[in-house]
Amino acid sequence: MSVNGDMQEETKKSLIVCDNLVKIYKTKDIEVLALQGLDITIEEGELMAIVGNSGSGKTTFLNMIGGLDRPTAGHLYVDGKNLFTLTEKELVDYKKNTVGFVWQNNARNLLPYLSAKQNVELPMILDETKDRSDRAAALLELVGLKDKMESKLSQLSGGEQQRVAIAIALANQPKILLADEPTGSVDAKTGNYILDVFQKINREMGVTVIIVTHDMSLASRVDRVVSIRDGKTSSELIRRVSYLEELEQITDFADMDETSQTRQFQHEEYAVLDRAGRVQIPREMLEQIGVKGNRIRLEVQDGKILISPEQ
Repeated sequence: MSVNGDMQEETKKSLIVCDNLVKIYKTKDIEVLALQGLDITIEEGELMAIVGNSGSGKTTFLNMIGGLDRPTAGHLYVDGKNLFTLTEKELVDYKKNTVGFVWQNNARNLLPYLSAKQNVELPMILDETKDRSDRAAALLELVGLKDKMESKLSQLSGGEQQRVAIAIALANQPKILLADEPTGSVDAKTGNYILDVFQKINREMGVTVIIVTHDMSLASRVDRVVSIRDGKTSSELIRRVSYLEELEQITDFADMDETSQTRQFQHEEYAVLDRAGRVQIPREMLEQIGVKGNRIRLEVQDGKILISPEQ
């Protein structure tokens, strides 16, 4: 099958397919290449994290999936829709019905003069088929705010406000929940609770959850972590067994110190090939074997590809 045929088949099976995705931001005096041929496939029902340093392209990638920005080149399919070809009306419908956003800054999600419940009802106001009051109450109960429904934002903690924001993002029953640094402005304990909420949403509602973060500790709470470096998919961490299975194996987890807990969560790390067979090799690895220029030796031995520095 051809490459195009492979991609068409992949698009039919997967919820999100990015192929050689490029995004260039232009100003009067400069061009910034935010994505440089990103390849990634995400299956329906995944709970995953996208990690990378500042400027790596992870937030740009999230904005592309959310329909907030258009790709410059490449292919991007979400739920069978080609985001390159959507009209403005189709894009509005897509953002309303397919994706929900949770921002690090609560002000982008919440109106301070409304109660928690009224905030959640607001995105549903144009849909007459939904019982807004009952659904808003159910969503707030889902995120652990059953007793805070009538509270104004000034009466809620930062973590509670973030949970209201999650309920708002779920109001229109999206297939995909996108979270941009959702724990970045709360303490570690509150951050862990918010991640528990994401797991519950993923498990009970079947929503695909994609969390963008620079915090690698999230790897212990999701089954897949994709690392983006310089606008390309660099590597993936895949959990050997699911998070819930690991918790079942740990009988004294609450009594373990943080270092021991971290060691219990085992992932396999894989480099990622693009469709042309290219792979990113971390600079620190190349330095360890003495690579100084841009040429290396490749040879196959016993079913493995060996990399060595230029002689």
